[in-house]
Amino acid sequence: MRVGALRSLRKFTVGAAALLLLAGCATAGSEHVTQESVVLPPLSEVTPLADPVSHSGPTVVKLPESRIEAFLQNPQPQLPVTVTSHTLGGDQQVEVRDVSRIVPLSLGGSVGDYVYTFGFGDNIVGRDVSTVVPELEDVPVVTRNGHSVDAESVLALNPTLVITDGTIGPTDVVDQFADAGVTVVYVENAADYESSYVQAQQIADLLGVGDKAPELIAKLRHDIAAKEQEITAWLQNVTTRPRVAFLYMRGEGVFYLFGEGSGIDTLFKSLGVTDVAAEINWVGQRPMNDEALIEANPDTLLVMEKGLESVGGVEGMLTVHPATALTEAGKKQRVVSVADTGLFVGAPRVPAVLDGLARAFYAPDSLE
Repeated sequence: MRVGALRSLRKFTVGAAALLLLAGCATAGSEHVTQESVVLPPLSEVTPLADPVSHSGPTVVKLPESRIEAFLQNPQPQLPVTVTSHTLGGDQQVEVRDVSRIVPLSLGGSVGDYVYTFGFGDNIVGRDVSTVVPELEDVPVVTRNGHSVDAESVLALNPTLVITDGTIGPTDVVDQFADAGVTVVYVENAADYESSYVQAQQIADLLGVGDKAPELIAKLRHDIAAKEQEITAWLQNVTTRPRVAFLYMRGEGVFYLFGEGSGIDTLFKSLGVTDVAAEINWVGQRPMNDEALIEANPDTLLVMEKGLESVGGVEGMLTVHPATALTEAGKKQRVVSVADTGLFVGAPRVPAVLDGLARAFYAPDSLE
């Protein structure tokens, strides 16, 4: 997400594009899991374990109740506006003239979140399954299995603008929208906090409210920093930190470790856990082999719920991927699972994700 369309579209949205590339390995009928928030006591009322590594057994992440709020009320877009669309084939200049009927598309829901945050919720006529905002509950979902867009469903909505970060495809289907006369703009993926702010600015620009983005970005920076500080203070009496590895699984054939630059490393840093991938200088997201995993020996595994289901749960994982059973995490079945849309998010939802993961890593008993 820095510059350059090829890099941006191949970079992972906190891992999200990796899911798009690997999703074909999932069963055709699988449904995309949406993380639902629940009412949880504040962190200050929860006592973390002094030695969280002593905990045994799996944990399911629960995110605290939170809402995406409209930062702008009754925005007055300055249109037309010419913006850069970061397509896979290269950067293109696109003129946006009409934002009255918008379809945002992204695997983690970040594009839809930003469109809503900038005050254009009433203009959203179709959404991806990951854009979960109560006010948009009745807006049609135009994706299948979470990662594939239904062209007919989109075109039937007569959109004037499709905004995508390239993590939902197929690309040729998205290109059909432009062929049908719909304005299509590719924004860059959000690989970490900083690049999520870049995405916010790009979306504001194409909506004609670019001058409003810096204030929102400043608020997002503050909110994330405040949550990081809260977690740091909460952990002051914790004597040991989990050594965590994030594994992406889909059945027997897909077994990836996410490392530096995947975005998972950014979350781990905020949470104060030891990033096992960083210890072994693992860059990006690549297939993990048994020997390397056993040698790395994480004491906690972070996985996605659908991935865990695809191997038959924790017990199935230990059989299908036997190397996991030989790690400290496997021996104690210390496996933290999170819904597919509860991890790969844009900056507006990061504080809630950090809060939920902190509870799962350091106070798992509080989630039972």
